[in-house]
Amino acid sequence: MTAPEAFNPIPARDHRGFQRRRGLDAVTMLTVYIALVCLVPSNLAISALGTLGRPSLLWGLFLALWWVTHNVQAHGRAVVPPPQPVRLALAALIVVALVSFAVAVLRGQPADQVTPAINALIRFVSYGGVALVAMDGIRTMRDLRTLVARLVLLVGVVALLGLVQTGTGMSIVDEISIPGFNRTEEGGIQVRGSFVRAAGTAVHPLEYATVLAICLPLALAYAMVGEHSKRNGLFHLRLWLPLLVIASATLVSASRSALLGFGVGLIAMLPALPRRARGYTLLATAVLVAAVIVVFPGMFGTMMSMFTGVSTEPSAISRTTGLARAPGFIAVSPLVGAGLGTFLPRYYIFDNQWVLLAVEIGLLGVLAFASLLLTAMWSAWAARRASAEHDVLQFGQGLVAACLTAAVLMIGFDALSFPMSASILFLVIGLCGALRAVADADRWILASLPDSSPGGQARAAG
Repeated sequence: MTAPEAFNPIPARDHRGFQRRRGLDAVTMLTVYIALVCLVPSNLAISALGTLGRPSLLWGLFLALWWVTHNVQAHGRAVVPPPQPVRLALAALIVVALVSFAVAVLRGQPADQVTPAINALIRFVSYGGVALVAMDGIRTMRDLRTLVARLVLLVGVVALLGLVQTGTGMSIVDEISIPGFNRTEEGGIQVRGSFVRAAGTAVHPLEYATVLAICLPLALAYAMVGEHSKRNGLFHLRLWLPLLVIASATLVSASRSALLGFGVGLIAMLPALPRRARGYTLLATAVLVAAVIVVFPGMFGTMMSMFTGVSTEPSAISRTTGLARAPGFIAVSPLVGAGLGTFLPRYYIFDNQWVLLAVEIGLLGVLAFASLLLTAMWSAWAARRASAEHDVLQFGQGLVAACLTAAVLMIGFDALSFPMSASILFLVIGLCGALRAVADADRWILASLPDSSPGGQARAAG
């Protein structure tokens, strides 16, 4: 049995000697996207385009066009890509969103709900373009490792900004002004008790906390992969410093969601860590928690009160009330919902992405989005099982943990309504598909090698 001659992805076992092609490639294009998402304040947009003027959203639309153009031009090539359940789930989600939009328009909408609905569809196209370029454009483990390294580094910069905001009580990003841009919405840092809830460059502290929690397992996976490299001390500092900054910023974010995401991501990563590394990771976490308690007196009590006093906490009460009211809104159109983007804050703010999806695109939409996350996690899990490479194992588990963390945090946060959290999530979903493609190439290579057993050698000779 031999591998297909024109198989597109490069096996992980061969990635160390693979030279990336010159010119613009998916890694470069997605790096630009990550930089726009992380470094440009999320509430800044080109004045003439309104909320559609966010640079990251426009770049995502360009990536969608780039993906379509590439596939049209490459239609006649003899390439045998692996089946991608993530692509099918993404297509199903887009179809449900389009059907929901069509039904909503035919039903009739107030004038101020049509534009938000159109904008929501455009955002989905942008996010889908990012996921597809990542899925089909990342062809080697070298490329995937490079992109994850840049993602972790740039999110680490956002986390560092958040730490500065926490320490100084100053937003800093509010002072940023770009000619031709305006602020589409108010946001930034908030205060909880006596502590500042940082937001980094995000619109809302919960969005900031969600991004950190999603990227924390990826930062740990990247550090573990790099530890196998024989490099100097400066290289290892570059591995672990972003992880330390992201973990620290998560713990001092004064957010229940951040602590929950920290715990989910860390626990989900433990199975992939070597036994000794698990002990070191748990010890480092305990030391970091102790350091936070010492540096920020009262932080521990504030964080614990958010869990012990949840029955009287206003945001928790609002979420509970939202669950009670949700069936009435869903009953209007249970299958396809009221229409993507049509459920405006004036009706209610759920702070629960799963409930909001049920209201806007119905139970079919919830099923489609859940399928997208599940297929992404399955793809990353299948990759780590198909390949014997250490980096595939670590990144596979990291991507599973990132998607699982996002799924849990969306119970208490409408993550797809905020540009930074939605952008990072769809990028991670695309990377799950990319990792499966590379690992599938490994499976073909391993299948083509002669079995070391006598029977296998006889089959190879025959």
